[in-house]
Amino acid sequence: MALLLLLLATVLPAAAVYLCCVRRHTGSAAAVVQRREPGRAEARGRSPPRSSWAPRLCGTGLRLFVHVANTAFGQICLLPLILRLENLLLMRSLDIREDPTFIPEVAADITEDKSEAKSTADIIKQLLEARSDSPSDGFSFKGIKDYLECYQSGKLTPSQVAKNIIAVLEDCDKPTPPLRAVVQWDPEQIMLMAEASTARYRNKCTLSYLDGIPVCLKEEFKVVPYHHRVGTVYLGTEPETEDATVAKKLREAGAIIIGVSNMHELGTGTTGCNPNRYHKIPRNPYKPNHFTGGSSSGSAAAVAAGLCPVAIGTDGGGSVRIPSSFCGVVGLKGTFGRISSHGSLPLTYSTVGVGPMCTSVVDAAIAYSILAEPDPLCPYGLKQPKATLSGMCAPDLKGLKLGVDWTFFKECDEEVLSVCEKAVEHLQSLGASVVEVSLPEMEEVRAAHVICILSEMRDFLQPDFNKHFQEMNLDTRANLALASQFTALDYITANRQRTRSIRFLQDIFTTVHCILTPAVPSTAPRIYESDLLTGINDSAFTVRSMRFMQLANFTGIPGIVIPIGYSMAGLPIGFQVMAKWWDEAVLLRIGLKLEQFRCQTKKPSIYYDVLA
Repeated sequence: MALLLLLLATVLPAAAVYLCCVRRHTGSAAAVVQRREPGRAEARGRSPPRSSWAPRLCGTGLRLFVHVANTAFGQICLLPLILRLENLLLMRSLDIREDPTFIPEVAADITEDKSEAKSTADIIKQLLEARSDSPSDGFSFKGIKDYLECYQSGKLTPSQVAKNIIAVLEDCDKPTPPLRAVVQWDPEQIMLMAEASTARYRNKCTLSYLDGIPVCLKEEFKVVPYHHRVGTVYLGTEPETEDATVAKKLREAGAIIIGVSNMHELGTGTTGCNPNRYHKIPRNPYKPNHFTGGSSSGSAAAVAAGLCPVAIGTDGGGSVRIPSSFCGVVGLKGTFGRISSHGSLPLTYSTVGVGPMCTSVVDAAIAYSILAEPDPLCPYGLKQPKATLSGMCAPDLKGLKLGVDWTFFKECDEEVLSVCEKAVEHLQSLGASVVEVSLPEMEEVRAAHVICILSEMRDFLQPDFNKHFQEMNLDTRANLALASQFTALDYITANRQRTRSIRFLQDIFTTVHCILTPAVPSTAPRIYESDLLTGINDSAFTVRSMRFMQLANFTGIPGIVIPIGYSMAGLPIGFQVMAKWWDEAVLLRIGLKLEQFRCQTKKPSIYYDVLA
């Protein structure tokens, strides 16, 4: 009873103050929410973005909150109050008549692209040859081109590189703090793949541009012979016997799978904080006392630390793009269904995208060209158009129209905004034109995306929540408890909003080729000692970190994040480009030019050169 009174004394005053502030600045809810006519695509007055009121919970406070949230009082009183404070009851105030869209699978344009005179292999060859103009003085990440040059010249073999990687994997978790990027690896498996690749180079019969290239996959994917734990301590009790489709494709391409990478437990957060005994908290290679971002945390850290030039992640709410931005690497989320999700845990089936996290845009293009195609085992993306790299070799950006909603664009820290505005000017200098657009109903998109992703997670994880509640991390329990508050009507209304948002974007993409935003409104947050023991639940950070991410997840459009600079503290700053469905080629084309904007690449504090 004393603990309950303590919680009430902490939460209710904060809630009262917050409600007073909301009324003072925005007026009543009735004044903000308006009734909408069905089938219309005009934007109504924009409401300001909501910032979460919730405090950063860790330690005893987090334990107390999780306990109360899962009591009758929590379910009846506390969590409904939180939903209201977080504006997640917005859908209940709206009258949306459009039919719901439960799966954001949008048909491709019928128009044929006849400009693709060269094959994808020829384009990649040209791109690799053109990368020799990178500055020789200063730091640059070792990418696919560097590995291929070593192998083709005979300077190193895949087997020798594999031995170096094994030594690094043995070493990188010994320091304080440990890197914790790759959480499962097997030296015998690594050497088997490397020796097979070495033989192919010796016999001049390589399989692809990924032959002999080290890669890792997020633990959300099934990879033989590792445990499919998905960031938990209770899943994957036996070694996996079947590969996910992306793992199978990487093997067929000759890649060396060095292991599976760390992740935020069950993908339920954007920090990457996972304190359980199998995972621990991965460290940002640029600043080890800062988070990597999540949930594909270990994948981003592995690439930034030099363990591999390519890693694979999943992205249901920015889970590829947020850690890529925080760790200063390239992250591509493909169109919904473009890259098969078969063999990953189906935590959320309507918002997830799969994509590579790489040292460069060219590396991302290579991985994308190998992974992107229909998969008979995956029901989504079966009718997708052929993946191309059209336009990537163009010398400029003439003819491209870049859409910017400046009001939305500026919802970030000043330090981030300053660099991102200059990046837009850089794209203009290359011949692109910037067109001001309006992204309608972004607050509705935010609420609807949260309802969809949490409802689908709660649905899939309900048996786990009942059976393995005590084995879950505290923040996972808190998020799933909150998810239980959403009703079937909430979910249906959120998917009605998806129909509207897809139509808005279809209209926007008739006038522009892509949409530009910062990647994340801020740089990577700091890790505190208490986080190492109990983890954290930081709703304010989660809401803010997903601000520019949710539109692509909710509607299924592709997005790419490119590192463009650094904060005064030396943390990476990223820039995002989103395009219409199936048009990843224009993202890669623009991303290639954005790489030229960053005048210098800073070396991470933790970096291993496995080619040295």
